[in-house]
Formats: sequence, structure tokens, C-alpha cells
Amino acid sequence: MKASQIGVIVVVMFGLVSFAANASDAEAGKAKSATCAACHGPDGNSVNPIWPSLAGQHASYIVKQLKDFKEGRRVNASMTGMVAGLSETDMKDLAAYYESQVPKAVAFDAEMIESGESIYRGGITETQMAACIGCHSPDGKGNGPAGWPSLHGQHPEYIVIQLQNFKNGTRANDPAGMMRNLVGRMSEAEMKAVAAYAAGIP
Repeated sequence: MKASQIGVIVVVMFGLVSFAANASDAEAGKAKSATCAACHGPDGNSVNPIWPSLAGQHASYIVKQLKDFKEGRRVNASMTGMVAGLSETDMKDLAAYYESQVPKAVAFDAEMIESGESIYRGGITETQMAACIGCHSPDGKGNGPAGWPSLHGQHPEYIVIQLQNFKNGTRANDPAGMMRNLVGRMSEAEMKAVAAYAAGIP
């Protein structure tokens, strides 16, 4: 066998070994999620509407949020304590587990669907606010590779809380201030409407 062929095989094998070493383990994540279940539910579906459901959420987004909590870019007293002892492997395993779970339907105000859909799909012309659909996708499932979260199966109450946090600056871990710039132009009624629609997208 030629040296060049041997080199290629070694490179490929090393790559596979590296991938295996870095691969997330959903089963390990399930075991590690025991302490998370009190707030986020055993399968990632939170029963309290002010706490986020993680079932079906993009692993890339979950890992980013956990890192942001640990490194102080996103502030929440409860989460700061929870993530303090997590390694990056722990975060990836947890994220893989939650991404593999199926989000359940959540309650939403059906009377707000029409106005919420208008905002989600068309933005708000009067304030030149861009549509949500561009990042969060037509079905509300976001874009994992781009880092945009899925809103599918998320409690509308939690969505409103986060929109308010972006607006008042309590939350500031959005890339380039994108969310803060957008929601700064939204009223509370508009937030509630778009949150209801996002939660109720078929």
C-alpha cells in the first residue's frame, strides 16, 4: 500500500475517532436531565407555562443558552446555579436528549391567532418591524444551524416573558441585538398575539 493511501486512511480514522469522541449522547443526556425535570418536565415538556419546554428544541440553541447562563451572558438566578457544574459534554448530551423529544401541544388564546399570524408572517408595517417567519420559519421550528430557536410547542406565556426581557434589556444574549431591536417596537398586546400564534401554528 502506498504511503499516500496509508495517510488518507489514518486521517479518515482519526476523523471518525474524533467525531465519536465529540458526538452527543442522548441516552447520557436523559440520565443527566433528572435535575432538570422539576422545571422542564421529564420529557422536556414543561407543565408550568412560565418555564420553557425544551422538547424538540434545536440542540445547538440549547447548548448556546446553557453556555450563556454559565458564562453570564444570560442571567437567571435559578439557571446560574443549575449550570455551574455542567461540562460542555454534559451540555451537549442534555441538548441531544431534549432535541430528540416530541413537543406537546400547549394552550393558547385562539382569539389572538389572526392578529398574531399577521405579525408573525408580515411583521408590523407601521413600526417597520420585520416578520418573525424569516428566522423562526413558516412552521415555527426555527433554524438549528443558524441558531434560531424553535417556537413549536413553546408556552405563549414563556414567549411573552422573553420578548419583554429583550425589550427591557434584562435579556441581552441575542446576536447583534437582533431581538432587542425588533421587540423594542412591539406593544405588549402585539407580543401576546404573536406568542399565541407561534404556539398554535398547525
